[in-house]
Amino acid sequence: MSTRHPRQPAGLNRREFLQRSAGGAIALSAFAPLLAACGGADDNGGNGGNGGNGGGGDDGRPELQLARPDNPVEWPLFDDNPPIEPGLEPESGTLRIYNWNDYLWPRMLRRFEKEYGVTVELTTFSTADEATAKLTSGAVDFDVYFPTPDRLGRLVLGQILQPLNLDYIPNLQNAWPSLQDPFYDQGSRYTVPYTIYTTGIGYRADEIAEPPDAYGNPYDVYFDERNAGKMYLLDDSREAIAHMLLRAGVTDVNTEDPEAIEAAKQELISLIDLVNVKLSTNDYTYIPEGRATIHQAWSGSLISAPYYLPQGTGPEVLGFWFPQDGRGVIGNDSMAIPKSAQNPVLAHHFLNFLLDEQNGYDNFVNYVGYQPPFTSIDPDRLVTDEVVPPNLESVVVRESDFDVAGFLLELSPEGANTWQNAWAEFKAGV
Repeated sequence: MSTRHPRQPAGLNRREFLQRSAGGAIALSAFAPLLAACGGADDNGGNGGNGGNGGGGDDGRPELQLARPDNPVEWPLFDDNPPIEPGLEPESGTLRIYNWNDYLWPRMLRRFEKEYGVTVELTTFSTADEATAKLTSGAVDFDVYFPTPDRLGRLVLGQILQPLNLDYIPNLQNAWPSLQDPFYDQGSRYTVPYTIYTTGIGYRADEIAEPPDAYGNPYDVYFDERNAGKMYLLDDSREAIAHMLLRAGVTDVNTEDPEAIEAAKQELISLIDLVNVKLSTNDYTYIPEGRATIHQAWSGSLISAPYYLPQGTGPEVLGFWFPQDGRGVIGNDSMAIPKSAQNPVLAHHFLNFLLDEQNGYDNFVNYVGYQPPFTSIDPDRLVTDEVVPPNLESVVVRESDFDVAGFLLELSPEGANTWQNAWAEFKAGV
């Protein structure tokens, strides 16, 4: 994939956006080694023990906790996996980073290399499944990894990640208070935040029959036969099913109710014949290029999208719908350090480097298109400063949005199996 948007002239250093090729279903096979480390989670639905304190199963091992806003989790520490000591000098070796495709500005890596006198080696993945499988195999050693909260518990209990020493990460104070001490990782023991986003519906306003908000239920746009052949969902089991749940009025996007998941599956299956639904994670290019007139999309992808429009076409043809009441899907990506890191001190410095206000902002506006959750960023000024076109104001994420939107979170092994089976059955027919 090019390191520069095709519509941009060489040397342009502002908003060189590229979006990750994220997504992918939860592969239980990739989780197998981790589930074995989660004690009695299989027998107890993954929510046993002592609330958020990592209560143990019958064999004494901590059980998998399901972190929720009303059930915050402080993940346990392990004697054989301690945080690094304070006051150590960063290593001089090569920093090895494992991240989503196109989710770090290359110039940011060069900037870190120059500041620390080291080399940075970036390896990318396209799905969380791919990353989980590689990390749990023990065949690779990375210093920095970018996990999502929906599988954090398994990574912690499987001792794939090492606990952080926040003495090395003072820039965490630049993040929103709610993400300095998030409910899914109380005390930021294993992660610090990277970016934030919402999941809505992206579209080409000049090519669709009607925008989502013209329907009584905006999610009905997915079922409008006038958009047949150019209607896409994200190739992600959690995201696609979540929108079907919301369409049906199920606001708990982490429900493990088999009947609700079955109904969502049937709705997805109906789209195959009705509109010839397709799957992709190329929302940032498919929408502007007109390959998709409707595409379930991540908010950051629409910030990137203007740079893939045909020459002479302005950003006003793009649209992004997210519920006005905020009751949609929201999320954030995190940064962590694997237990096997060869340069853990340098890795801590890199996390702190990306949480620097200037570095994080530059990474956002010059490349990734996804907001860092910094208190210094005024969401309203993202439009007035022309980072976001006025017609795409709905892509901007505010801290208050996390109070009402649904956060895709970790499921119990039984629940994950229910979701995965539904997704597999639907995807087999697409």
